[in-house]
Amino acid sequence: MQVRKEDRQERGKKKEPSRSWRLRGESFMNFKLHNDFSEIDPSIWNALVGQSIADTPFSRYEYLNEWWKTLGGGEWTDRGGAIPPMLVLVSASENDQLTGIAPLFIAEHEGHQALMLVGSIEVSDYLDLIVREQNVSHFLSGLLDFLVSSLGDRWTVIDWYNIPDSSPTRAALQEEFAKRGWDYHAEIYRPTPRIPLDGSFEEYLSRLDKKQRHEIRRKLRRAAESDLNVRFIIVDKNADIESEIDAFFHLMTQDPNKANFLTPFMREQMTVTIRTAFEQGYLWLAFLEIGGIKVAASLNFDYKNKLWGYNSGVSREHMELSPGWVLLAHTIQWCCENNRYEFDFMRGDEEYKYRFGGVNRYVMRERVVKL
Repeated sequence: MQVRKEDRQERGKKKEPSRSWRLRGESFMNFKLHNDFSEIDPSIWNALVGQSIADTPFSRYEYLNEWWKTLGGGEWTDRGGAIPPMLVLVSASENDQLTGIAPLFIAEHEGHQALMLVGSIEVSDYLDLIVREQNVSHFLSGLLDFLVSSLGDRWTVIDWYNIPDSSPTRAALQEEFAKRGWDYHAEIYRPTPRIPLDGSFEEYLSRLDKKQRHEIRRKLRRAAESDLNVRFIIVDKNADIESEIDAFFHLMTQDPNKANFLTPFMREQMTVTIRTAFEQGYLWLAFLEIGGIKVAASLNFDYKNKLWGYNSGVSREHMELSPGWVLLAHTIQWCCENNRYEFDFMRGDEEYKYRFGGVNRYVMRERVVKL
């Protein structure tokens, strides 16, 4: 997707020049406002992500950089606001070492000029500040001072979606806003069911409801015994990823709701996400073939010793063999056999997630009105 040239130019006009801010507290922390992602080295960014409270695929440089280029697959394009979204990318350093990153933008949202996390709202399952846990409170306090001083008249609300319920950012936000007398509200935004794994596939099955355990076994057995040659295939690192992406989208659009979601802009956003994950080595894409034809797809990120279930697609063909269920069972079996400690369904409360043993966690919406 190409963001309109005039939108880029207009956003550029609204940006403040890079500047520094110093906070005196436990130590000096130097804050800087960046005009573009290119001003921060990707390898340094991702190294910090790996040590931070935001260690998910959605906080990595390549993901957020591409998200900004497309404004979330068009989610923030032509919303009717008088001012197009403006990047507010803030870094903090101590002794010339990167300490924290706040990837933010200002956009009109629900009648306010809101400071949002880059990646908001719909295509990024987890978002957070990129900072080591021991630095969260110090970083957040300095960040808020910096934002008030630098951009105080341009935003009235902080509205952060998809913060994990266990994130230390939440307690730090509440404490900081109480000190400042700002109006704070937190609410559950979406459930994120997960399957904990610690053992064999049989051990996993033993923890399920008896009826569900029997159903999974029966469907796997029926697929294995079929004369139609049912095969579970994982796309390897030497694959022609473009053809595999096309195959995935073909299956994804068999669902009318997903077909409506997959606008040309959103398709471009997802294509870049899949391609960059493949190039970075954490894409996990699998298909179920029946009679040599791909009939189900499972798109995941294999990151930090767990599988993150991003999306899927199922053909209407061969439904008598339950291709979606069979593929998901094979996916969980692969996790067990390859010592992945969890399968994360991510956002959504679809019934099948719980039938496969999903246990709810949540992502939150943290909203603050500056008084």
